[in-house]
Amino acid sequence: MPTTEIALLAALIFLAAALYSSVGHAGASGYLAAMAFFGLAPEVMKPTALVLNILVATIATTLFVRAGYFAGRTLLPFLVGSVPLAFLGGAIQVPGTLYRALVGAILLVAAGHLAFFGNFHRQKSPTADVPVAPAIAWGAAIGLLSGVTGTGGGIFLSPLLLFAGWAGTRQSAGISAAFILLNSVAGLTGHLASVRLLPDAIPIWALAAVSGGLVGAGYGSRKLATRTLQQLLAFVLVIAGLKLIMTRR
Repeated sequence: MPTTEIALLAALIFLAAALYSSVGHAGASGYLAAMAFFGLAPEVMKPTALVLNILVATIATTLFVRAGYFAGRTLLPFLVGSVPLAFLGGAIQVPGTLYRALVGAILLVAAGHLAFFGNFHRQKSPTADVPVAPAIAWGAAIGLLSGVTGTGGGIFLSPLLLFAGWAGTRQSAGISAAFILLNSVAGLTGHLASVRLLPDAIPIWALAAVSGGLVGAGYGSRKLATRTLQQLLAFVLVIAGLKLIMTRR
């Protein structure tokens, strides 16, 4: 990639990491959207998104846990289902056209989540009992999709936790951050061969993601992200999602 494009993509990665980490996410859908705009190949997009996800999710998990917004009892049954399936999904290589369609659909879901439910409040105890069997089943489905596409699954887990009343807003952020971290590690481990496809610019993009994660998670563990920023990102995700879905090559 030309130096200018590398720098522009780094800026977008920083912004995605900052906004997503403020709500306990690691930014995979944002990174995938940015890479889609620059036309990166699917076999490069997946491992790159997972590596950046791991870095930012580590920061977000640490800061939200330190702030007291975490409930391991709520998280555990989801992980039981998700981690093995994320590992399996990481080993699955789908054709480029199908991959673009899957990721495009996920970006549209992420856009809807940010636009309509980004700061949804639910004053339910963060240690509310979670029915084990449904949580494992949900975790398995999210984990498989996460591994195949190179995302962490937070955009699906967060609204589930909120609407089911299993966690409050910031508690769901802390739970989702840890969920994303472990799923991303499992997904990347499931296809370690993909690491050789990481682009030469990954150190630059990793630095951008870490910087954005520090800013966003530090802010989000104290305050909620603004609706204006969330809705702006939702618009970008819609454009990127449609671009991926309509790309046939």
